[in-house]
Amino acid sequence: MHPNPPRQITVIIAVLLTVVGLALVFYEAQTLDFVRTAGLPVDIQRQIIGWMEDRTFAWGALAASPILLTLGSLLPFI
Repeated sequence: MHPNPPRQITVIIAVLLTVVGLALVFYEAQTLDFVRTAGLPVDIQRQIIGWMEDRTFAWGALAASPILLTLGSLLPFI
């Protein structure tokens, strides 16, 4: 196998996943306040807050970031 650098969109998505995961793990109260004041419809806001209160989404985002970068360097179409 010859690893290649991942595509730019893969890197951007991985960085966004890392930022979201870190924000949800370490700054949960501030992130919840931000979502509540963002002006989203009530149903969407409830669903997002439910995901945020469940730490599985945060840890999943943190785990997905390096996995995505690894797959992006090994597979040419990612």
